[in-house]
Amino acid sequence: MAGNPYLSVQALTKYVKRKFDADPHLRNVYVKGELSNVKSHPSGHLYFTLKDEKSRIQAAMFRSAASGLQFRPENGMNVLITGDVTVYEASGQYQLYAQTMQPDGIGALYLAFEQLKESLGKEGLFDSRWKQPLPPFPQKVGVITAQSGAAIQDICTTIGRRYPLAEIILFPAIVQGPQAAPSIIQSIAQAEAYGSIDVLIVGRGGGSIEDLWAFNEESVARAIFSCRIPIISAVGHETDTTIADFVSDRRAPTPTAAAEMAVPAREELIERLLDRKRMLYRSLSNQIQVERKRLASAQSSYPLQFPERLYRPFMERLIGLEGRLDRSRTDLTTRQKSELQRLHSLLTFYAPEKQIKESSRLVDALTERLTRAAYQQLRGKDESFKSAIRMLQALNPLAVMDRGFSILYQNGKVANSVQQLEVGDEIEIRLQDGVVEAKIQSLTAQNGEEI
Repeated sequence: MAGNPYLSVQALTKYVKRKFDADPHLRNVYVKGELSNVKSHPSGHLYFTLKDEKSRIQAAMFRSAASGLQFRPENGMNVLITGDVTVYEASGQYQLYAQTMQPDGIGALYLAFEQLKESLGKEGLFDSRWKQPLPPFPQKVGVITAQSGAAIQDICTTIGRRYPLAEIILFPAIVQGPQAAPSIIQSIAQAEAYGSIDVLIVGRGGGSIEDLWAFNEESVARAIFSCRIPIISAVGHETDTTIADFVSDRRAPTPTAAAEMAVPAREELIERLLDRKRMLYRSLSNQIQVERKRLASAQSSYPLQFPERLYRPFMERLIGLEGRLDRSRTDLTTRQKSELQRLHSLLTFYAPEKQIKESSRLVDALTERLTRAAYQQLRGKDESFKSAIRMLQALNPLAVMDRGFSILYQNGKVANSVQQLEVGDEIEIRLQDGVVEAKIQSLTAQNGEEI
């Protein structure tokens, strides 16, 4: 120290910190103020500033203490804090390390209740559109409450008196203390898994807000909201209100009221049945009277008094139609007879046997005519042939040659003029009984001129 009178910042800070830590007045101090710059670190630590009108102090609340808070610290909230005051060496600032924190003016549980109510309300968990209707005549009523509590006795007594047809299924649950919320959630799940519960009553008897706090837990509220069975909340007395009351489908002020809400009253049902019976009788009586009047009116009506007049026009029409039918049948028969006769005449006229006979006679006549014509034609041809033979015989040159004539041929052609011939030509001379081949020695015309 004598050689170097200057202290390091760290040494000075440590010295000051020891002074703070050694001061008993800075341990377990009680401070009240307004929260500001509230920051919740992911590690669970809580950092904030505590201030009043003239001063402020940095403060922190470690996770071990912050996890026990039943409300959510917010900026502007006035709180009561107990803790220790010491120096944070890294910044050299003194700050308050809070051990407990309570809302200033209202209770922590009430504040937590209001905060959760506001949060779930904004999510819409209290909306009426999610409320399920209660079954009018439940067969099985589930009850989630303490097995030995007075609530289950009240519920069983009330349901047994009002509606003994309903069966009560108890799902025992712890309804007070730290284990209450998980126990209630588990019982709700068991009731859903049971499969045939028509309506569910969740609740307990009266108590302080701490005793009823399990029904203000967010996990219980979400379990009630997600349950598929209609739920009636029955927590505490009529003046007690919990978050479970807001998310349930119906809220009953007491367990006994919940039982009355869950099942109909036998007396009311009987009275309702009697009313319906009386209404039915009155309705039937009125209907019978109306029908009797209608019957009397119908019996006295003109058609029923003179029923024959109703169908008289139809009878007249029937008679007319029968007459038309007879005439039509007669006409039709006459036409069919005429047609039959015409067809018979045609059939007789064009009978195949008759046609065959007439054709046979025609064939015979034609055959005879053909025979005569052929004979006459043959005889004419014969006469003509004989006449031609006679003519040919008359004109036959061979017959002329019998009288000493002959025919001269030159080169296969008849030569009938000396002008066609020349001296020296070879010729053929056909006689009656043969042919002579000769050679012309001389030619003399008829006038004696030598050619």
